Order: sequence, then C-alpha cells, then structure tokens
Amino acid sequence: MAFFKRKVQFNDDLGFGSAPVLKNQRVLNTDGTPNIERTGLPWFKFDDTYTRLVTMSWPRFFMVILITYLIVNTLFAVAYNLVGIENLDGAKGTTLRDQFFDAFFFSAQTISTVGYGHISPQGFVTSILAAFESMLGLLAFALATGLLYGRFSRPTSKVTFSKRMVIAPYQGRTGLMCRLANLRKNSLIDVEAQMFMTFNETIDGKLKRSFYPLELERSKISVLSLNWTLVHPITEDSPMFEKTLDELKVAEVEIFVILRAFDDTFAQTIHTRTSYQDEDIEWNAKFKIMHYHNEEGKTVMDFSLFDHTEKMMID
Repeated sequence: MAFFKRKVQFNDDLGFGSAPVLKNQRVLNTDGTPNIERTGLPWFKFDDTYTRLVTMSWPRFFMVILITYLIVNTLFAVAYNLVGIENLDGAKGTTLRDQFFDAFFFSAQTISTVGYGHISPQGFVTSILAAFESMLGLLAFALATGLLYGRFSRPTSKVTFSKRMVIAPYQGRTGLMCRLANLRKNSLIDVEAQMFMTFNETIDGKLKRSFYPLELERSKISVLSLNWTLVHPITEDSPMFEKTLDELKVAEVEIFVILRAFDDTFAQTIHTRTSYQDEDIEWNAKFKIMHYHNEEGKTVMDFSLFDHTEKMMID
C-alpha cells in the first residue's frame, strides 16, 4: 500500500529513476546539481575540456591557467638550457639555477610577445625554438581569451532560494511555502515555477522512489521584481495533507523547486533549481516581509530579512 494516497497526477520519473533513497541522501543538491557520484569514466577526456573549463569555479579556473603557464615556461626553459644557454645573448647566469631562471623569464617574455630586449636568441636552433614558442603563445592567449569570454557570456542565474520552507496559514488552511528573489538588478520575465515531492513508498511489496507534482497557488508571474513566495496549498488533494513531521522523515521526503525565466540581459531562457528535505521545513512559521516603502515612497528590498521567519499559532 502506498504511503501517500494517489490523489494528484502521478509522474513516475523526473529523470532520477525509481530506486529508493537510502540514509536520507538528497536526490538533488541545494545548488541544483544531481546528487550522483559518477565512476568508470576516464579522468581526462579531450573533447570535454572546453565544458570543464567553462563550468568550473573561478578559483579553480585561474589555478589551471597559472599552473599551465608555469609548466609551459618551465619546459621551454629546460629546452633553451639543453640547446645551450650561451645561445641566449644577454643571459648572465653563472650557476645552473641562475641560467634556468634566465631561460625561464626569456620564455615568459617570448610566449607573451613582450620581449624586453635584454636577452635575445642566437643561432638557428634557438631562434626556431623562440619562433615556435611565440606562435604557441599567440594561440594560447587567444584560447584563454575565448575561455574568459565564454565564462563571462554564459547565461547564469542569480536567483536565490530561502534556506528553509515554512508551513503557514493560507486561506483558512495551511500552505507549504518557500521564497525566492533575484539578486541581480536585471529583469526576469515570464517566470514559471514548478514544485515536486519525492519520497520512498512501498508499491506491490517493493520499496520505490515516487514523484508527485505539488500544485502551486500561482505558478507563473510576468516579472520578478520583488521576492516571490511559492505556495502549495495543503488541501485534501495534496500528498502532504494531514502528514506529520515523523511521517515525512520515515518516507525520506525531498521537495524540488524548479524555476524557468527569460533573462532580458542575455536574451535567453535561464533555469535554476534547488531542493529541501524534511529537516528544512519549519512548521507553524511564516516569512517576514522583506520589502517596505521609504520616506520618499520608494519600495525598498531588505535582503538581510530574506531567510528570516517568525513563529505562528496554527489552529
């Protein structure tokens, strides 16, 4: 027998499969990424390099660029020393260490086409090596510029979701609510939200992961200018009707929130999502109002109140 009555339109799969979740693991992380550990793939795939470089974090990206820059210059410095440091006119190093750094900094000047002129290549082999490095530098910096442009121009969402959901009074009943807002000053139009509930339930003697859509009081708005509180009315048709916190914990409930909007800055549709578990639901509480009018009558949004809630008495 199913844990929840099937009184809403049932959707067997949202792309996460029907295997039950164990040990209260999330199906979807709070940042919207699937909570899946992938194994059996090669550590490096050349055809996936661009995607990884564009999607990785900024600190990691700059670390990759710096390490690559140091490795390339080190290899060329070794090559110049193998050809003969005497072929670098102006190199004054007498020890191996000083000679290496002379070649290293000459390589850094050559690959960036700066060329201060203190050190210059002499001889055919050294000149060929320097010419090859300068060509490689032009290609490398063009590639790095393209990657930077790709990272900056990639449409991203700065929509933030409240850390917790609340169950508060709503139209004589109660409602499950979460709050979202746009952290940027740009306009998001044709905004559409969806909410789903997933949990473990026994069907035909087998434990499976089921997915139910949660009907929203309002699923679309024209412009996201203020904060938006998504409300799922807990009626007799809701899978949360008359359920207690202990029942939600046993079923290992997780709630997905998926948002889609058109960003007029990028002129593209953006997507973002998050998830909440049973411990993220605050009962008998409501969100504090985070916008007000100042002395000039202008609407002010106080984002310091975004996650603030206050307790309520629910009959």
